[in-house]
Amino acid sequence: MDLHLSAEPGEGRRAGLERALRDAVRGGRLAPGAQLPASRRLAEELGVSRGTVKAAYEQLVAEGYLTARQGAGTVVAPLPSAEGGASERGARARAPLFDLRPGSPDVGAFPAAAWMRALRKAVDRAPVSAYDYGDPLGRIELRTALSEYLGRTRGVVAPPERILVTSGAVQGLALLTRVLEGGTVAMEDPGLPFHRDVVRHAGGRVVPVRVDDLGVEVDDLRDPAAVVVTPAHQYPTGVTLHPSRRRALTDWARARGALVVEDDYDGEFRYDRQPVGALQGMAPGQVVYLGTASKTLGPALRLGWMVLPPQLVGAVAEAKLHSDHSAETIGQLALAELIRSHAYDRHVRACRLRYRRRRDLLVARLGGRWRVEGIAAGLHALVEVEDEAAVLARAEAEGLAVGSLGEHWHTSGPRQGLVVGYGTPREAACAQALEVLARVLELGHS
Repeated sequence: MDLHLSAEPGEGRRAGLERALRDAVRGGRLAPGAQLPASRRLAEELGVSRGTVKAAYEQLVAEGYLTARQGAGTVVAPLPSAEGGASERGARARAPLFDLRPGSPDVGAFPAAAWMRALRKAVDRAPVSAYDYGDPLGRIELRTALSEYLGRTRGVVAPPERILVTSGAVQGLALLTRVLEGGTVAMEDPGLPFHRDVVRHAGGRVVPVRVDDLGVEVDDLRDPAAVVVTPAHQYPTGVTLHPSRRRALTDWARARGALVVEDDYDGEFRYDRQPVGALQGMAPGQVVYLGTASKTLGPALRLGWMVLPPQLVGAVAEAKLHSDHSAETIGQLALAELIRSHAYDRHVRACRLRYRRRRDLLVARLGGRWRVEGIAAGLHALVEVEDEAAVLARAEAEGLAVGSLGEHWHTSGPRQGLVVGYGTPREAACAQALEVLARVLELGHS
């Protein structure tokens, strides 16, 4: 390894080396576990004798800054810190034993072998230009693959020239808000609070639009520039937008010249009947479709996509250019290969079966005593409770983390409940997590 060390004028060589190493460890430039160069190599680089370097290393080992083992070389020692230790203990204390918070898939199901095969093929075939700055719209290979996949599986009208690759739905929402130049955006109530924050941070004004058993109440809309909806599986209630509301919403958008932003965050996961087609297919000139690999593969990939009406492509691409220029290229090429080879389809089908088994387990354990809603699709369900705060307190005492309906209302809402992310835990932990949830709920009725 290369190691930059600075000497102070007038210092002896050994004293200067000791001081420089000590400062590098204290200042964090040399992190705990970092491997130091062999004494012979460092001596050659610094123009000092090997004995000087060995003596400096030995002194810092004696002081506890370094550790040295035969055959393992010299490494930076872990330094105890009262403040850091307390912080780490606090983090461990806050980590739940059982995690049923919504918003994440089982990341342990990531198809690592299939991804590596796709990545190797993608890199082998990639032109040299793939390693240069990219098109703000994204790689044509991925946009072409997405065009076929979204049309086939979700009924989306998605020519490649109208697809823009993002780092996820959050970026897509932020880019659209900037293009709307601070316009009013209606957002479902209840709905994801973080998305409301995204719109506000991008300069938009958020207004609520109510959700009932048929989905978003279109008659509740006034004159926003856009409305953000989750029609396939409303978050967090799990309602599917009724066909009459779908027609009313697209008619409203056409009549007002407004945008509908369709967040299809878990549209691939439907269990009891055929998947509901994307709303975008009914009005591709008025609906912006947001999709992501976060639920099917994992949030760490940071890959999403927007299918835009023709009149918005240029403006959103310009906003993307001035946001982060373009999405990461190699991941795009790997995902394109995964889709093209149908490995992505196979993975989604396997996940659908896995999550359906978890959904069935949840319903079997809770459905007899509690009202469980939104179970036809997705990775979460809504469990109605009478005293949300008391249930959450009991859950925390049991080491269980679970979502609450209360935090999803714009102000306050007429119902209380738990948002149970049964997709989140690892496969081996899911059944036990659901047992703990059942025990927590039963404690309130004992």
